[in-house]
Amino acid sequence: MIDADPASNGHLVRLRDVHKVYHRDKIEIPVLAGINLDVKQGEFLALMGPSGSGKSTLLNLIAGIDRPTQGEVRVAGESLGELGSSKLAAWRARHVGFIFQLYNLIPVLTAYQNAELPLLLTRLSAAERRKRVLLALGLVGLEDRAGHFPRQLSGGEEQRVAIARAFVADPTLLVADEPTGDLDAKNAEEILVLLQRLHREMGKTIIMVTHDPHAAERADHTVHLDKGVLKT
Repeated sequence: MIDADPASNGHLVRLRDVHKVYHRDKIEIPVLAGINLDVKQGEFLALMGPSGSGKSTLLNLIAGIDRPTQGEVRVAGESLGELGSSKLAAWRARHVGFIFQLYNLIPVLTAYQNAELPLLLTRLSAAERRKRVLLALGLVGLEDRAGHFPRQLSGGEEQRVAIARAFVADPTLLVADEPTGDLDAKNAEEILVLLQRLHREMGKTIIMVTHDPHAAERADHTVHLDKGVLKT
């Protein structure tokens, strides 16, 4: 883990006047308009808003998956719009852990192998990778399911494997896009408790997109997007 950019007053994420416009043929489709947002290191932020409000787009900009049309996205001391594609990919691998609504596990890999994937981009030895993977699976309560394939796991277990994969490389930032959206109430509650543990016990900075007010209650702070405009 790194410290927040010293020039950012303890904020790990800073967005200034961020706009995002997509183009379909000659038609401009504005998605985000003038976003200003600060997220402190160690904060758990919930990002809410109706469908189509730009929540996932904003999350993708913060995670370095997409680039702003205008404005600055600065995360972990880097202005992401200034990085070339290869440097941005390397930055993502080092700093961001992703948690998706639909898990995105690889069906032909075991829980262990899925969780290990981010570590294959590092220079860790096989022994060190094994230590980290088993620790991560243990933290999500699935060490005994390490040899199981996704089809042999429940939805809640699949999402816990996905969370283990997201933090196994000790990223600076965890981003979660509707992490409980495909789960029943019991499994959703377990995932929220797990995210709170990562935040409180491991000091992880988490930005979570959700439409569920109950999920948002777990965060330190909630902001709302409406038609591409941020409302705190």
